[in-house]
Amino acid sequence: MKGRPSGFEWVVRGKEVVISHHGRVAAVLRGEKAHQFVRDAESSDPQLLMARLTGNYKRGNERTAKSHPRNR
Repeated sequence: MKGRPSGFEWVVRGKEVVISHHGRVAAVLRGEKAHQFVRDAESSDPQLLMARLTGNYKRGNERTAKSHPRNR
């Protein structure tokens, strides 16, 4: 898969989950969101999950936006 997200790491600190991207903190999850993230990360691709949670992923419209008149 060409555009697979990478560079994310997560650490559980007490009651929160800290997600970092290339060494910088990207998000801190607390409460139910933190518990849900841990459950989902164990059963699916954690890199993709972290990219979605932080908003740092391709949305699929880059190819069509490249050919738009204002972007030429």
